[in-house]
Amino acid sequence: MAILTVTARGQVTLRKEVLQHLGIKPGDKIELDLLPNAQGLVRAALPSASIGGFVGLLAGRTKKVATVEEMNEASARGWSGGA
Repeated sequence: MAILTVTARGQVTLRKEVLQHLGIKPGDKIELDLLPNAQGLVRAALPSASIGGFVGLLAGRTKKVATVEEMNEASARGWSGGA
């Protein structure tokens, strides 16, 4: 169990070992589900993606041609985010 301290501004710093356990890296997002009895569930938020983000992914950046498998994987990730 990790015990964290709340600052006067209402902020909490998660320790490195907690972030590593959750698989969270700098820039990632965290979800907090509020549960009954003053409890909460913290987890790494799933990245959201859109087909629009996929379409512009390589525009003007490379001359590489994506394989069908790479395109299928990228489109599956985009649509799984619900965007």
